[in-house]
Amino acid sequence: MTYHSGNHLIDSKQLLELARVHEGMHIADFGCGRTGHIVFSGSKVVGERGIVYAIDILRDVLDNIKHRAAVEALHNIEVVWADLEKSGGNVIAPKTLDVAFFVNVLFHFKEYEVALSEAARILKPKSRMVVVDWKERLSTLGPDENEELVDFDKVKEWAHKNNFTIQDDCSAGTYHRCMVLFRHD
Repeated sequence: MTYHSGNHLIDSKQLLELARVHEGMHIADFGCGRTGHIVFSGSKVVGERGIVYAIDILRDVLDNIKHRAAVEALHNIEVVWADLEKSGGNVIAPKTLDVAFFVNVLFHFKEYEVALSEAARILKPKSRMVVVDWKERLSTLGPDENEELVDFDKVKEWAHKNNFTIQDDCSAGTYHRCMVLFRHD
């Protein structure tokens, strides 16, 4: 069976490098989606000693991720059902993660600060959060006219209030912006 990687718009390997992901880390893809864009690339980087949490609110998405992980014999992937718009909305223990990824997901939320705070709750000290989202609309992909693009100034404001510094602010392809936040506590 062949799976779509999602790399035609955003290079997941580049994001993993920007976040300095390496063997043995525990990372999470918040709103992992059907392709598991970060999940499967990250699984190979963190290796057998690491863990990748695939987090989504859609159970069929998580079933697809679990099935693909089994087919590819990737035993370091754990699926987690969670409502990212609720504080305490997931079961991952506090101070577990080295890196949290939000790729093409925050534009769905009116109050994405809640999702960012939930990720911060489960991040270790000296960890990273990677936010990648649309910087412009495409006719068939991404946010429609009724959805707003992510306000990266609000992400910066949230970061400064929550002990994160902006490690990197760059383009992630033609249509996306990437911000890497470093937790300095």
